Amino acid sequence: MKRILFVASEAMPFITTGGMGEVVGALPKTLVAESDHDVRVILPYYRAVKEKFGDSLEFVGSTQIQLSWRKQYCGIFKAVSNGVIYYFVDNEYYFDRESVYGEFDDGERFAFFGKAVLEALPLIDFFPDILHAHDWQAALSVIYLRTHFGEDARYKTIKSIFTIHNIEYQGRYSMDMAGDLFGFEGWHTQIVEYDGGINLLKGAVECCDRLTTVSPTYANELHDDVVSRGLGPIIRRNAEKMCGILNGIDTDVYNPSTDPFLHKNFTLKTATVQRRKNKAEIQEFFGLPVRNDVVLIAMITRLVRHKGLDLVTDALHGLLESEKNVQMVVLGKGDYNYEHCLCNLSDAFPEQLRTYIGFDAGLAHRVYSGADLFLMPSESEPCGLAQMIAAHYGAVPIIRQVGGLRDSIKDCFEKDGIGFTFYEYNPQVMSDNIRRAIRLYFDQPDAFKKVRNLGMQTDFTWARSAHSYLELYNNL
Repeated sequence: MKRILFVASEAMPFITTGGMGEVVGALPKTLVAESDHDVRVILPYYRAVKEKFGDSLEFVGSTQIQLSWRKQYCGIFKAVSNGVIYYFVDNEYYFDRESVYGEFDDGERFAFFGKAVLEALPLIDFFPDILHAHDWQAALSVIYLRTHFGEDARYKTIKSIFTIHNIEYQGRYSMDMAGDLFGFEGWHTQIVEYDGGINLLKGAVECCDRLTTVSPTYANELHDDVVSRGLGPIIRRNAEKMCGILNGIDTDVYNPSTDPFLHKNFTLKTATVQRRKNKAEIQEFFGLPVRNDVVLIAMITRLVRHKGLDLVTDALHGLLESEKNVQMVVLGKGDYNYEHCLCNLSDAFPEQLRTYIGFDAGLAHRVYSGADLFLMPSESEPCGLAQMIAAHYGAVPIIRQVGGLRDSIKDCFEKDGIGFTFYEYNPQVMSDNIRRAIRLYFDQPDAFKKVRNLGMQTDFTWARSAHSYLELYNNL
């Protein structure tokens, strides 16, 4: 039996802002179900966690954390969920805020968190065999393990794994913060120094025993300087300890037969009839004409460029003008220019396109359950979960072959294909593939249904990915 400690800035069901929170919520409980390992997770104790779960948490104890010249209180709380023990690092100055990220002092907040994780191990009486940290917010737990705690016999045997979920976010700070904020001196500074400043993600890549990312294709793509946002030389230097393991989806949360958000639940056997009712409910909610003789395309995404929004906004007018039997709904928020453009297009095509600016998890589930096609033309996509959820719910994905999209969705004109795929990052190429999907939907409904059903039966569960992680842990 191994002792494994996940270190992350978010995890379902306690707090999540995106895919990383879903991963850190699903993977530990799957590891517990698939093995006899002792798996635990440590997170910041945010205001949102306290408001929703505070009454059910157990106080473990407190200590003082020395962060450069600062000495700060650190309380530890505890909860158990799905066989996994969760710890929460409490400090109201750092974490009692409305936002999880985006604060002016995020560097200091997550430096405190990284140091507190290691200082808390004696308090919780749990020294792990493996510390598995996720993204730059947890990078300092890996760095401090090697630097500040490297000579402590209690910490020397701990192996570290660092997972990059999205390399766009690296934790970059100016060099003058090395000593004053992070407490780095001498050779410690060299570990985090990069391109004239501090780069915490770079430091974790250098310090960890194993490096993973969230799909095999993305692992290969990160060798490229553009995709790695300037960290290509560091990735290539550490290539021997790197691998890509495709994420899964939590089918306890995403299960169309039991999902409490859906208008009508369904199984593979009842999908045709019940999904038609869900489609009508979505059309009505968005203010579209309720028609079954149209194909309904959906997007659920952050409205930013790397999600392919420039392709969508370039192509959508021509597509809707020429394809009168198409409706589309977009759920998301992000860049104002894309929000504004989509709202204008919705006004221009009120019976074909509707846009919901914002995010509503329940509505997202309903859209998955009623859409015929799901568009995901990302410029870059480390893994992506939406394409897997869509296929699992019967919305056939249209994806660009990049990152985890390529690893999870094969074209339906190939053996065992469950979607429509393209590679060239071009609005016309994307439009051609949308039209290819539309033609199959109308001209060969039995073939389309076969693709849909195959997607619903594809194994996207975490069990497959968890076994890859178990092998990695065992090798360490």
